Amino acid sequence: MKKFIIITVSTFLMFHSAAFGSDEKAPHWTYEGAAGPAHWGSLSEKFAACDAGLTQSPIDISKENGTTSAIRTDYKGTNLDLVNNGHTIQLNYSGGSKLYSDGQEYDLLQLHFHAPSEHTVNGHHYPLEMHLVHKAANGSLAVVAVMFEEGAENAELAKIWKNIPAHAHGVFKSDAKVTAAGLLPAHQTYTKYSGSLTTPPCSEGVAWHVLTTPMQLSKDQIKAFRAIIHDNNRPIQPLNGRQLIEGADGK
Repeated sequence: MKKFIIITVSTFLMFHSAAFGSDEKAPHWTYEGAAGPAHWGSLSEKFAACDAGLTQSPIDISKENGTTSAIRTDYKGTNLDLVNNGHTIQLNYSGGSKLYSDGQEYDLLQLHFHAPSEHTVNGHHYPLEMHLVHKAANGSLAVVAVMFEEGAENAELAKIWKNIPAHAHGVFKSDAKVTAAGLLPAHQTYTKYSGSLTTPPCSEGVAWHVLTTPMQLSKDQIKAFRAIIHDNNRPIQPLNGRQLIEGADGK
């Protein structure tokens, strides 16, 4: 079975709040119950794409159709700037880190996590998925999302894990450094497709790229995350005829 990492766009604080004016509060949404994924589209007119959109994410990754060029990442270190926003744990990233894809330059804004994975690979969920969220000067979005499988302890991830705010709206900031480069595999083949944000407002036009090699984290690291954030994965969405494009390794 092929294994994958995903470059995706999924946003929480930055782009979710941008969908609403400064005087308008976004509706409360959750991952279960009356405000869960099955009801997101009815919570607000601005969430309509969650129900009506035809290129929604996440999806099941299976067969690719065609090929495309390699991506390139240039990630610097950043100070720890963590927030528990009630939906995920997010690391806000300082400026200067870049993703290059199909001739477009994107700035890395933040990274966050889902457990279990939002995307599946041939129907298989991984215990954790990381999304690295990027934005280009023209406003277009792209994210690097990395699948994690159970294995050895992840030293770079440990720098984040030991400082995770335990309660919603909690924050942690320090001068300690962490780098997204340390959370990526050595080889970066991927699958690309056109999708959406995986959280309300579920906006479409997002470039997703799927890398082929998962990273590892330990069983204790999985348990530590899930003790704070519980099942924050949107269900798989219909492919609706979209193509999955295989991308080359730039290394």
